[in-house]
Amino acid sequence: MKSTLLLLTVSLSLLLSACQPVEPILLTGNTMGTTYSVKVVDAVDGDQLAQQIETRLLEINQLMSTYLPDSEISRINRLAVGEPMNISIENMAMLSLSRKLYEESSGKFDITVGPLVALWGFGPDPVKSEVPPAADISAALALLDIDALEVRDNILTKSKPVKIDFSAIAKGYGVDELARLVEEAGAANYLVEIGGELRAKGVNQNGLVWRIGIEKPDVQERTPFTSVPLDNMAMATSGDYRNYFEVDGVRYSHTLDPTTGYPIRHDMVSVTVLAETTALADGYATAIDVMGAKAGIELANQQNLAVFVILRAGTDFTTRTSQAFDDYMSAHE
Repeated sequence: MKSTLLLLTVSLSLLLSACQPVEPILLTGNTMGTTYSVKVVDAVDGDQLAQQIETRLLEINQLMSTYLPDSEISRINRLAVGEPMNISIENMAMLSLSRKLYEESSGKFDITVGPLVALWGFGPDPVKSEVPPAADISAALALLDIDALEVRDNILTKSKPVKIDFSAIAKGYGVDELARLVEEAGAANYLVEIGGELRAKGVNQNGLVWRIGIEKPDVQERTPFTSVPLDNMAMATSGDYRNYFEVDGVRYSHTLDPTTGYPIRHDMVSVTVLAETTALADGYATAIDVMGAKAGIELANQQNLAVFVILRAGTDFTTRTSQAFDDYMSAHE
C-alpha cells in the first residue's frame, strides 16, 4: 500500500512538474544597427552561449557591415576595377544567394542598389527629403550592375566600380548563424531574432509551437494584425509603411525599385515570408516587397514559398497568400 501510494505521489509530482512552464534562457544585445534576442528553453550553458553569440556577431559585422571601414565588404567596395581580392566563404555564399534572388525577381532584388538609396536620402548619410532630378536618377541607375561582380574560386573582381550592400539579407544570415550556435550548444527548442527576422525550432516554455505576430501596417500604433505558428521555420517581414517622406502630398517609400530608379507605388504594404533559412526569408521578403503582390505571389507559387501579403484597400486592409502558405497554415490548425 505504501509503495503504491509512493508511486502515485511520485507520478503526481512528475505530472505537475511537466505542466509547469519552463523558465527560458534569454540573451539580448545590439547588433547590425538593431537588437537581437535569443530565447532557449533547454538547459544550456547560458554564459558560454552568450559569449559565442557576441563573438560570432562581431565576426559577421567584420565581414558584411558597410559602416565599418575595415570590414571585408567595405574593402570590396573600395576595390578598383580589375583588381583581384580574396574573399571569405561567407561573402561568397551571400553573393551566390543575392544573384539567385536577382535572377528570380527579374532584377527587383539588387545588392548594388546603394547609389539609388543614397540619392533618395535613405542611406547611412541621409540628405534632405526631396525628389531627385530625373537625370540624377538615370546616372545612379547606370551605377547598378550585379553582373559587374565576378567570382572565380574565392577571387572577386569588378568590371565596373559597383558597390554592394548585404543589408537585405545580412540580418537573416545572422539569425541562421545564431540558430546554429544554439543547436551546437545542445538546444532543440529556441527562438532567435535579429531586428524582427526570426527562426524557431521545437516548442516554447509552455510546450507549444512558437507563435509569432505579424504587425498591422499602421504608422500610428504597433498592434498585431494576425499571427502564424513558426514550426521549425524562419520568418521575415518587409514593409513600406514606416520609412518614407512626403512631397506635395505624394508619399515616397524607402523601398526603391532598382529597375526604375523610383520608390515602389503599388498597394502592397507588408509581406511576410516563411522559409527554411532566415537569409532566404529575408531576401525573398525584400524582393517581393519591390515586386508587389501579383508578381510576388506568382514567384512564391513558382518557388513553393509560403508568403502572406497585406494590401491597402482605402482606409482598410486586405490580404493575399501563396498556396504554400495556405498549405502550411492548414497543417497547423
